[in-house]
Amino acid sequence: MSYFRWDGEDLILDCHLQPKASRDAFAGLHGERLKIRLTAPPVDGKANAHLLAFLAEAFAVSKSQVSLESGLQSRQKRVRISAPQHLPEALGLTVRSA
Repeated sequence: MSYFRWDGEDLILDCHLQPKASRDAFAGLHGERLKIRLTAPPVDGKANAHLLAFLAEAFAVSKSQVSLESGLQSRQKRVRISAPQHLPEALGLTVRSA
């Protein structure tokens, strides 16, 4: 799986967003990116803010520990999660190597 990588204690995710979905959810892969469905519309940064909040909850970190590295105006995004406390089982992520 190439949609994630570790950078020290930080997890980097390459995502493909589907805004205005019926519910928030991880939705498998879209090419080599993790597909994420969000209920927020793609206007005025609402989908980006919703994405960061969704990931913060999923990985058990504060919202300040999740940042958008690239893709501000795109469906293709790169997100950094600083020191995730939980790895969602459904994503099949491997624990960082020491």
